[in-house]
Amino acid sequence: GVLERLNAGEVVIGDGGFVFALEKRGYVKAGPWTPEATVQYPDAVRQLHREFLRAGSNVMQTFTFYASDDKLENRGNNLKVTGAQINEAACDLAREVANEGDALVAGGVSQTPSYLSCKSEADVKAIFRKQLDVFIKKNVDFLIAEYFEHVEEAVWAVEVLKETGKPVAASLCIGPKGDMHGVSPGECAVRLVKAGAQIVGVNCHFDPMTCVETVKLMKEGVEKAGLKAHYMVQPLAFHTPDCNCQGFIDLPEFPFGLEPRILTRWDMHKYAREAYNAGIRFIGGCCGFEAYHIRAIAEELAPERGFLPSASEKHGSWGAGLEMHTKPWVRARARRDYWENLKPASGRPQCPSMSVPDSWGVTKGHADLMQQKEATSKEELEQLFDKSKTH
Repeated sequence: GVLERLNAGEVVIGDGGFVFALEKRGYVKAGPWTPEATVQYPDAVRQLHREFLRAGSNVMQTFTFYASDDKLENRGNNLKVTGAQINEAACDLAREVANEGDALVAGGVSQTPSYLSCKSEADVKAIFRKQLDVFIKKNVDFLIAEYFEHVEEAVWAVEVLKETGKPVAASLCIGPKGDMHGVSPGECAVRLVKAGAQIVGVNCHFDPMTCVETVKLMKEGVEKAGLKAHYMVQPLAFHTPDCNCQGFIDLPEFPFGLEPRILTRWDMHKYAREAYNAGIRFIGGCCGFEAYHIRAIAEELAPERGFLPSASEKHGSWGAGLEMHTKPWVRARARRDYWENLKPASGRPQCPSMSVPDSWGVTKGHADLMQQKEATSKEELEQLFDKSKTH
C-alpha cells in the first residue's frame, strides 16, 4: 500500500497531467476538461497509463478529474455518459495497467462547480459520495482529493473519503500565498491532516519549484502543530514565475499558448532532487507533464529507489546516447555539465520573458463564478469580452 511504502521511506512516483496530454492528442476538449475519454477512447487512456508506468510511475491515478455529475453537465456540456460510467471505466483502465507493473491505483475527486456556486456542505459532500461508490466497488488502493482552490471544500472531500477506511491524500492547487480565501499553506495542511488526510501537498497551477516551496510551508505548519503526515507534490511542467495566487489559469497564454514555458527533462532532475531534499516522498506531475518528464524524475532518484525505469533503456544518462550521433558538435553535447548549464532560447523574436496575469480577482461567491447547466450565451460572452478589455 501507499502508506507502507512511504512509511518505509520509499519514493512514490506519480504520473502526469492526463487532461492536458490527452487534449493535445485529440481526446479531451479544452474548456470543460472532462474525462469522458475513458468511455469514448479507452485505448488512448490505456496507452497514456502505460507510457507513465514505463517511465517510472508507480501510481496509476484514475482518469476521473472533473468527473462529478455537476461538472459533466455544466455550461452546456450535456454528455451522453454519466459520471459513474466514466469512473468505472477509469478504474478498470488504471487497474489493468497497474497490474502490468508494481503500481498502485488511486481514485481521485476534484473541486466542484457546486462549491463555487455556494451550494451547501451537504450538497457538495453528496457529490463526492456518489463518486466514492465507484471507487469502493472497484477497490482502488487509495484515494486522492486533488485540485482544490479552497481548503474548506478540500476538507469536506477528505471527510467523505475517510469514511471508506482507505488511505487518503489531499493536494491543493495553491501557491505560497495560500488558498483563494487567503488561508496560508501551513494552516491548509493542518486542517487537512486534522480532517484525516495522511498525505498532504499541492498539485497543478504552479511550476515545480514554487510547488516544492509551498509544500515546505505546509510541512512547517504541520510540524509546528505537533502533527504528522507524508507529503506529495505534483506540479505543472510549465515555468510560472509571473503567476499570482490564481496560478497559470490567470496567464494570458492559458491554455493554448503555454508551450514556450515547458520545462526540459533536465529541469525535472533539479525538481526531483529539490523535492526529495525537502522531505517529500510522493513526487509526480500534473498539467504539461509527459512521460519523459516522469522518466527524468525516476532517473534522478534511481540511487534512492535502487533501479531505473524501463524507459531508460532508450535514454542515455545525461545525454550519453548522443555519443552515437553522426555530427561531432552534437557528440560534444554528450555530457552532464552541458545540459545542466544550458539556457534554452525560445526562438520567438520580440516575445517577452514574462506575462501579466489577468487578475480578475473573483472566487467562490462572486456572481461571475455562479455556474449553470445552460451553455454560455453569445450575450454572456460579449460581456466577458468587454470586461477583459479593462484588465
